[in-house]
Amino acid sequence: MSRRRRKQHETAELNITAFMNLMVILVPFLLITAVFSRLAILELNLPTSQVEEQEPTEPEFMLEITVRDATIEVGDRNQGMLTNIASDGDEYDLKRLSEYLVSVKEKFPTKTDATLLLEQDIAYEVLVQVMDTVRVVEKIDDEEQVLKAELFPEISIGDAPVLN
Repeated sequence: MSRRRRKQHETAELNITAFMNLMVILVPFLLITAVFSRLAILELNLPTSQVEEQEPTEPEFMLEITVRDATIEVGDRNQGMLTNIASDGDEYDLKRLSEYLVSVKEKFPTKTDATLLLEQDIAYEVLVQVMDTVRVVEKIDDEEQVLKAELFPEISIGDAPVLN
């Protein structure tokens, strides 16, 4: 009888050596292979579907940049296209776009918003490059330092109208 009582009271020991070995190897491996990325968040103002009733006034200048396969069209929503910047093969002439936007900013210094319209097959990289070009311009001063000037930082994005 005493043997039976001893067997019932003995507790089993947990062997966690293998688990601890796994953790010792897994934790440094995960820390080394982790990708530390820097997130940059850009606040965009999307167009609203609400129509606000206002008194009829003189049409305000509304900058629209339309990115198509072969060109970038800069225009006013109320007056139509102002200029057409053709692409050089696979790349768009962003320098010329920037120069034109600087001249637009000189005419409308208080204007801070712009609408960016893209065709369906435009690459994401092109979208980012055009947005950066519309937001800021880099100038080199007399001391060879790069200065950034704000152009149109409030960007709305949409689909370009289909050409017939």
